[in-house]
Amino acid sequence: MPISGFPEWLPSQRIIEQRVLDRIRSTFELYGFAPLETRAVEPLDILLSKGETSKEVYLLHRLQEEEGAKREDQLGLHFDLTVPFARFVTENHGKLQFPFRRYQIQKVWRGERPQEGRYREFLQADIDVVNRDTLPFHFDTEMPLVIGDVFRSLPIPRATILVNNRKICEGFYRGLGLEDTAQVLRTVDKLDKIGPEKVAAALVETAGATDSQAAQCLRLAEISATDGSFADRVRALGVTDPMLDEGLAELLQVVETANEHAPGLVRAELKIARGLDYYTGTVYETLLEGYERFGSITSGGRYDNLASVGNTRFPGVGISIGVSRLLGLLFGQDALTVSRSVPTCVVVALPSDDRRAECDRIAAALRGRGIPTEVAPTAAKFGKQIQFADRRGIPYVWFPGEPDTVKDIRSGEQVEADAATWQPAPGDLHPNVSAR
Repeated sequence: MPISGFPEWLPSQRIIEQRVLDRIRSTFELYGFAPLETRAVEPLDILLSKGETSKEVYLLHRLQEEEGAKREDQLGLHFDLTVPFARFVTENHGKLQFPFRRYQIQKVWRGERPQEGRYREFLQADIDVVNRDTLPFHFDTEMPLVIGDVFRSLPIPRATILVNNRKICEGFYRGLGLEDTAQVLRTVDKLDKIGPEKVAAALVETAGATDSQAAQCLRLAEISATDGSFADRVRALGVTDPMLDEGLAELLQVVETANEHAPGLVRAELKIARGLDYYTGTVYETLLEGYERFGSITSGGRYDNLASVGNTRFPGVGISIGVSRLLGLLFGQDALTVSRSVPTCVVVALPSDDRRAECDRIAAALRGRGIPTEVAPTAAKFGKQIQFADRRGIPYVWFPGEPDTVKDIRSGEQVEADAATWQPAPGDLHPNVSAR
């Protein structure tokens, strides 16, 4: 019986997922990110110290829990990969070379209300760079380039990375005279969910804003541009603050770098803030063309104070691809297809049961050369063995004989072949994923 929010893919979907993960992994490694995996659980106090997430955390405990277990001893399943990564850095900083570039591809768990493309158990693919004491800003400009390269390597609709900088928002709010900038940020971040009227009312009610201050906050949030023109539009609002200037300069650098790498890849979108409290500068979200109504499929940003040991800080910047979210949306629209539902490239036909050992030797020879091969399950008529291959999308059937022959069952072409030398067409060796 299915459990809501815990997806299970069919074999053909799992093959697609694995091919997508291969592309993600290879792109991350092209940029020099090293692989890492952290434990699935963290102490509850660590998980709850990084933002408003207490409603989302799943606790881990035995069915027969020990009496008197303390809250600080409780473990929770991680709800993202950034918090565990920050903990890992603080525990292992003496063994790491900085700046440290890592990628993680792992399951995470989040107690959200399940809906299309949003799950309670899902796979994320993260990249982060951390450094000791200070992290040069050029790493913030690199993040969208990596994600852009990942998405361009996949048969998916065009993706646009939305970027903002919290310094712009916080500086603007301070310049307006609003003191609780964190509350203003959290409220404005709900703009797409509840709309401008309710956001304005919430700013007045929870952040102490006047009606005119709330209106200015909304004007800032309306600004969107694929080039540097956003900076002039912000300045035209007449608010001044040193942090605002710093944020504008940084966001300008992100947009200009991305436009040089891949025009149209990023868009400055001044309404995004990200809900987690630990972001301090650049923030990222990504929309998929045709799927905008489902929201972001990647997220991330700069965090300067998430990891520290004594007086030493380890600032970082990172971005995360919601792999299950992305694939769930595409599967839901039947937007991806795979050339076959099994890895097998060749089925060795079985003329009779007493020749199985001979067929096994042929299969072993082909596998030894990296060609995925299986032997037909029964010595049925050859027509039925061909049907067995065809139903699974397997392109070739091998017939033992004097000499052996191999048949491409799509074209009907059959040629003599030697298991020690024969090679399938390069595109047939493994299943191929494409847009439907």
